[in-house]
Amino acid sequence: MIKNFILIVVAASLLMIGCNSRQHVGTLIVARGIYNGIDSLATTNTIAIKDGKIVAVGDSAMLFAKYWADSVIVTSGYIYPGLIDAHCHFSGYALDGYKCDLVGTTSYEEVVKRLITYEKTNKMGWIYGRGWDQNDWGVKVFPNNSLLDSLFPDKPVVLKRIDGHAILCNSKALEMAGISINTKIDGGIIEHKNGKLTGILIDNATEPIERILGELPEETAVEYLQNAEQECYAFGLTSVVDCGVKKDVISMLIKVYKEGKLSIGNVLLLSQDSATLDAYADRGKYYQGQLAITGIKMYADGALGSRGACLLSPYQDMPNHYGLMLANMQEMNRIADIAKANDLQLCTHAIGDSANRTILRLYSKKLAKNNTKRWRIEHAQVVNYNDYMYFSNYSIIPSIQPTHAISDMPWAGTRLGNDRLPTAYAYKNLLNAAGIVALGTDFPVEGINPLATFYTAVARKDKDGNPKDGFMKENALSRFEALKGMTIWAAQSVFTETSKGSIENGKDADIVIFDKDIMTIPENEILETRVLYTISLGKVKYKK
Repeated sequence: MIKNFILIVVAASLLMIGCNSRQHVGTLIVARGIYNGIDSLATTNTIAIKDGKIVAVGDSAMLFAKYWADSVIVTSGYIYPGLIDAHCHFSGYALDGYKCDLVGTTSYEEVVKRLITYEKTNKMGWIYGRGWDQNDWGVKVFPNNSLLDSLFPDKPVVLKRIDGHAILCNSKALEMAGISINTKIDGGIIEHKNGKLTGILIDNATEPIERILGELPEETAVEYLQNAEQECYAFGLTSVVDCGVKKDVISMLIKVYKEGKLSIGNVLLLSQDSATLDAYADRGKYYQGQLAITGIKMYADGALGSRGACLLSPYQDMPNHYGLMLANMQEMNRIADIAKANDLQLCTHAIGDSANRTILRLYSKKLAKNNTKRWRIEHAQVVNYNDYMYFSNYSIIPSIQPTHAISDMPWAGTRLGNDRLPTAYAYKNLLNAAGIVALGTDFPVEGINPLATFYTAVARKDKDGNPKDGFMKENALSRFEALKGMTIWAAQSVFTETSKGSIENGKDADIVIFDKDIMTIPENEILETRVLYTISLGKVKYKK
C-alpha cells in the first residue's frame, strides 16, 4: 500500500514538472498526512516551500496543479511542525562535549571506573564529569572525595550531579577554588563531616568550583556546538530555548551565527549574573536571524534530587530541612525590575512549593493582570493548590519538563510524602490554570529526544511501560496538548509564534517527518518512532 502511494505521487509529479502555467517553488513535500499544530487531526498531505517559507499547504493534486518545484520529497511518513525544546541548556550541553559521561552509573564504584578510563585519553588539565545520580545507586547517599584524592591527588576533579545543582570534587579542586572548612556561601551548602570537607557542594556553593575549569579553544567550541546542533536535528528539533547563558558564550554565539556556522533556531535567556546583565539586558529583546534573546533566567531554589528545592514544609526524608532559596528577595526584586524595565521576560527556576509561591507572588507585584509580558516559571514542579490563581490572573506561563516526573518517580514520594506528592508534576492542572504550557527536556539533565517529552506527558510511564496505569495519570496531557506544548505554545512562550510553531502559509519551513503517526499509534510505539527528515528554513538538515 505504501509503495503504491509513493509510485502514484511520483508519477503525478513527474507528469506535471515543466508545465509553464504553474508557479515555481523550491520544494514540494508529499507525506501520508500533515499535523499543522493548530488542528488535532491530519487533514491534508502536501506542503510547498519557497525561500525558506511555507507558501501553501493542501492536497497533492491541488498543489502539483499549481506549483512546479526544483525538488520533490515523497515520503510515507507524517509531517509535524519542527519541534521546539522550550527549556534546555543547548550551549552548556555542547560545550561539555569533552566530559566524562556519568549518566546511568549504578554505583559510585562505576563512576570511579569511568573516570580511570577517561583519564587515559583526557588532554585537559582537569578531570570533568557529569551525570551521576545517587538516587540510582544501591547506596543512595552522597559519596565523599577520599577515593578521588587517592587516585588524583594533583589534578582537580569536578563531577556534576545530573541536575547540575550538586558537585563532588576532590581536595585539589577545593584548594584551587579557595574553599575551606570555614567557607560560607549564601544559598549553598559546603558539606563537611567529622571536621573534614567531603567534596560535596550544593547550589551556590558550586560557583567557585565552576570558575576553575578552563575555557575551550574557539575552534573546538564551535565544533562541539555544531555536533550538538546536528544531534538536535536528528531528533526532530528545529528550535531550542537555551536557558541561563553567560556573557562570553553569548558573544561567541552571536559571532558563530553571523558566520553561518550554526543554523538551529535558538532563543537565549540571559544568565542572572551581573556581568551578563550589564552587557546585554539594556538591549531588550534582540533578534539576529535564527538567534534571539528574549529574557532572563533566574534561580529561586535548587533541585529536589539534591534536596535543594525550597519547600513549605520539611523534607519527609530529612526532618527540619526545607531546602534552599538561592537569592534573597532584594536580589530577586532587582532582577525582576531589570527585566521589566527592558521589556524582557523573567523566567525563573522554581522547584519547591515555597519557591514557587515566592516567585508567583513576586511576579504578581511586578505585572498587571492579563498582561502580555509572558513571564515564565521554569519547572513549576511542586505548586501548592492555593497558588494556581497566579498563573491565570497574571498570564504566567508554566515551562515544564514531563520527563522529570518519570525520572523522579521512584523517590519523589520519599522526599515529599504521600500527602504532598499530588501537588507535584501536575501538568494538567497547570495547563488548566494558565491555558498554555511550554514543554522541554532540560537536556542535559534529561536526554535530548523530544519524543520522550511527548510520551511521558501523555503516558506518564517509563520506557518499559511502568507503572501500568501511569504515574498520577490524572495530570497527563492529551496528545494534542503535548504536541502544542512542543510547537505553537513553545513558540508563544518566547515570542516566536509569528514565524515558528505551526505549519501555516508565510511561516518558516521548519518541519519534522516521523515514520509513524504519533497522534494515533499505541503509546508503547511512541518511543520507537523515528525521524525521517528534519527540515529547517526549507533546507534538509537530517535525513534518515
